[in-house]
Amino acid sequence: MKSPRLRPLRHDETALLEAATLGNVNWCGPRFTIDDVRERPEFAHYTHLESGRGDFGIVAEQSDILGVAWAVLLPESDPGYGFLNPAVPELSLWVTPTARRRGVGRTLLRALIVQAAIFEFERLSLSVEKDNPAKDLYLSEGFTDVPGREEDGVMVLRLVRR
Repeated sequence: MKSPRLRPLRHDETALLEAATLGNVNWCGPRFTIDDVRERPEFAHYTHLESGRGDFGIVAEQSDILGVAWAVLLPESDPGYGFLNPAVPELSLWVTPTARRRGVGRTLLRALIVQAAIFEFERLSLSVEKDNPAKDLYLSEGFTDVPGREEDGVMVLRLVRR
């Protein structure tokens, strides 16, 4: 596969984030619907970026969108699955089924890590279910399990400070 073109995720791409979140929560098969993603607070907060709180993301595309990686800074009153604290962005990553196992996810993840470092974040967090094959990607890129949060699949990456 030819290297995808990367571009910033726009704040108006809610439909993309809804589809990506649906894909993420259904990684192992149908469990939730698009209505669940839109209506359930534990999913809905992943479906939009808020520039005022510092959210950011990257889209990989060729002729179509291949995947997206994004990070949100959620408040303690509305934490995500991989929440550590309000100053640690929680990342999500989704690749279309037809583009998986072709390096798109790794490319997106690395680009998001670079972006987080540019924004001077010290860490990134995420949550991944234990049987999800994406966990191998996160481990290979330096993410480690958060002690005491292993059951929730919470992982963290410490970013190198310049």
